[in-house]
Amino acid sequence: MKSLSLLNNKAGFTLVQAIFILVVLSLLGVVMMRMIGVQSSTSVFALQGARAYQAARSGLEWGAARARAGNSCNGTVSVENFNVDVTCSNQQFTEGSIGPYDVYRIRATATFGSYGSPDYILRRAEMKVGFP
Repeated sequence: MKSLSLLNNKAGFTLVQAIFILVVLSLLGVVMMRMIGVQSSTSVFALQGARAYQAARSGLEWGAARARAGNSCNGTVSVENFNVDVTCSNQQFTEGSIGPYDVYRIRATATFGSYGSPDYILRRAEMKVGFP
């Protein structure tokens, strides 16, 4: 009778070990899934950030072309689902016998999504360009 009692105690202890191992493995699985989700969203945000930077660069080129043509280079442009706000200011300079010529300071801000949302991206770019 005593040996039967020892067998039952060992069987109960094995059940506790099995439940503990299942809980630990489940927690590891949840942690791994969250890490994979964070990693994939990080790469998506990096790609969107690069696209926003290129959209801002496109805005700079648009502003420079408008300034070169003598038009206002202030405005808003849409580039691949990004809203690009372009602002510029100019000054006239004279250097020795050269001049006067205009130097434009052009700024472009590309945004995607709305501020506060998880997919919000903003990139700014700036350049100076001179025309005789």
